[in-house]
Amino acid sequence: MGRSFILVLVTSLLLMLIGVCQGSKVGVCYGRNADDLPTPDKAVQLIQNHNIKYVRIYDSNIQVLKAFANSGIELVIGIPNSDLLPFSQFQSNADTWLRNNILPYYPATKITYITVGAEATEVPKNVSAMVVPAMQNVFTALRKAGLHKKIKVSTTHSLGVLSRSYPPSAGAFNSSYAFFLRPLLEFLAENQSPFMVDTYPYYAYRDSSSNVSLDYALFESSSEVIDPNTGLLYTNMFDAQIDAIYFALMALNFRTIKIMVTETGWPSKGSPKETAATADNAQTYNTNLIRHVINDTGTPAKPGQELDVYIFSLFNENRKPGLESERNWGLFFPDQTSVYNLDFTGRGTVDITTGANITSSNETWCVAASNASDADLQNALDWACGSGNVDCSAIQPSQPCFEPDNLVSHASYAFNSYYQQNGATDIACSFGGNGLRTNKNPSYDNCIYATVGSRKTAASNATAASASKSASSVGKVSIHVPGCLLMGFLTILLTVVIS
Repeated sequence: MGRSFILVLVTSLLLMLIGVCQGSKVGVCYGRNADDLPTPDKAVQLIQNHNIKYVRIYDSNIQVLKAFANSGIELVIGIPNSDLLPFSQFQSNADTWLRNNILPYYPATKITYITVGAEATEVPKNVSAMVVPAMQNVFTALRKAGLHKKIKVSTTHSLGVLSRSYPPSAGAFNSSYAFFLRPLLEFLAENQSPFMVDTYPYYAYRDSSSNVSLDYALFESSSEVIDPNTGLLYTNMFDAQIDAIYFALMALNFRTIKIMVTETGWPSKGSPKETAATADNAQTYNTNLIRHVINDTGTPAKPGQELDVYIFSLFNENRKPGLESERNWGLFFPDQTSVYNLDFTGRGTVDITTGANITSSNETWCVAASNASDADLQNALDWACGSGNVDCSAIQPSQPCFEPDNLVSHASYAFNSYYQQNGATDIACSFGGNGLRTNKNPSYDNCIYATVGSRKTAASNATAASASKSASSVGKVSIHVPGCLLMGFLTILLTVVIS
């Protein structure tokens, strides 16, 4: 193999991996369907105070765009369905809108996406027919201004765009939308724009609680749902919904289009029949969602795939119609106090009003409940050592925490590792009710149980050959090399080849 061939190969791999290192993003939707919200300037200050870097707004309100100027926050801005008709009919309308509503504030206000219409398939069909022509006119206006490569154009969808979503591998678009979807997907593929979707596991649970468990909807399930067609294992509804979209795209041979989640979240309050709409569940869902996304976990069908997500919403909005839950999706009340605590770094729960970590001065650990069944412990252990990203090498044979060789001991070590890595919160020690918090240090001999912020574990001398699954569990072992780590290696190799 010649040096020139190696140089071309390594360079190609580096270019492929550049996108991997960008990482997934978590943003917030800033809706304003309320009559008691703070001014845009104050809303932006609140967003900055909590280190939120990505925001979606639903129109191009000039006062809002001005408020975001020089903030460094990246915006997704919207063109409402009510404006689709003039945008689709005449190019001049799109040109005028761009000239008057965007160009005076760009690039001081960082606009990265324009959504043309929202969930058009949920309204009369004649609206869907306007979406792609309007998108094309907006794109042409951007190209005239030289911005078509800096600002991407797309539109948002509800999961109602699918006719089938279970199992995920059977995901398929509703054939009645073919007239609209085919040209739309061709536009997205040609212009490298994302397929934007609004996904709400909350509704899946609320409307079908007999078929969907609450833990599965909240990223808390210790068991797995198996896709019978692919054998892929799902531990949460969010991944299943996203993969249904991926498989629907692949079924139409659109394999390069990425997905962006433009809305997801959980309400903190609901009507008497909406029993799952609580602040605790909202905190659990959004905390687990953020960790899932920023760790670039990807989905079972697309492991490690970048997936940007926007949480709905910034404020409770008192003018939204419908059930009580519709007015209670906010992270903040209109007076800017937090509805519940949330940490956008994914490192644990943070007091959103002060930014202080919520941790006790006394150290705590998480261990397996002694009265838990073997089956429940095994499922929870497998999840922790697999999807939970816990390093379980210390409970392998000949390693410090292998003895005593029983489920309670091995699960306790894995539970605690996950618990400490994820902020030492009550949620992180649930494991379907099989975890138990304790103030007593469970470490023994050379088996050291980690504490918050500590990276020192009993596995420090374990070899790289140790499996990520517990010795007491049976399953495939896979090694995931992060794209950025691989890119670093390739950079070194490229340097050597060049020199």
